[in-house]
Amino acid sequence: MIFITLEHISAHVSFSLTFVVTLIYWGNLVYQSEELSSSGGKGMIVTFICITGVLVTRSLYSGHLPLSNLYESFMFLSWISSMIHIVIEVRGQDAWWLGAITAPSAMLTHGFATLGLPDKMQQSAMLVPALQSHWLMMHVSMILLSYATLLCGSLSSIAFLIITFRINRKILFSVDNSFLRSFLPNKNWYLYDQEKKDLIDPFCFPFSNYRKFKLTIQLDNWSYRAIGLGFSLLTIGILSGAVWANEAWGSYWSWDPKETWALITWTIFAIYLHTRINRGWQGEKPAIVASLGFLIVWICYLGVDLLGIGLHSYGWLI
Repeated sequence: MIFITLEHISAHVSFSLTFVVTLIYWGNLVYQSEELSSSGGKGMIVTFICITGVLVTRSLYSGHLPLSNLYESFMFLSWISSMIHIVIEVRGQDAWWLGAITAPSAMLTHGFATLGLPDKMQQSAMLVPALQSHWLMMHVSMILLSYATLLCGSLSSIAFLIITFRINRKILFSVDNSFLRSFLPNKNWYLYDQEKKDLIDPFCFPFSNYRKFKLTIQLDNWSYRAIGLGFSLLTIGILSGAVWANEAWGSYWSWDPKETWALITWTIFAIYLHTRINRGWQGEKPAIVASLGFLIVWICYLGVDLLGIGLHSYGWLI
């Protein structure tokens, strides 16, 4: 009983913290204050500790890893979002905007699990026979890690599209009178220093636009890296799931709705990476593909559970 009480307290405290941290990072987008950024980082660390407490206490009294139903998977997804933020901040990367993506992601997934799901679905239950396997941690954790990183990368692409849509584009020339590689399509060329990885000659246009240009470059690079990592994790998750399916159901692939949508998700992000690596695309075109991937991930993750069909619908809502 004490574990259940601790879990409820940790869950409500962590949700309140994610809400406050989200407001802090959104305020930091406007004011770009070092104090706000520092406060948000500390708040995210405390949030991570609280969500960890939720998962650990649930694991202790349930006797299995907290990855067996929709509530636990959403809490795990919120935990991963906060962990991604902390890892990037610890590495010392200049990503002051990152909290405006990771904090709302952690808050919304946490809020849906805590406030959106009925109490019955939040309760821990015995594992169904198919889940009583050592593959549970390998497959489910890899899939959820891939979802979190792919969603963060896709949200970065969506933010990229929103910002570039509002920027007043200017044509800039390099010092040797030759055009540099286009960062955005539609023949809008920008002065970009490949060695310093930064825009140069900021006096050519207003500071607000210069700041937005720097932000779009960071968003584009972060989206590419996050989706690359998420795609690798998704591949591992699908392969481990195929092995597990063969042990549980006697078939590596049965075209279950979740399996089918996982394959569609994998294909969409494979197309994104192909356009980035082999075609050399940057900017709006691959960002549109990644934005489509955002929708596909949610259909794969939540849509199957909402319909309550197939072999993977353990946490269905209907």
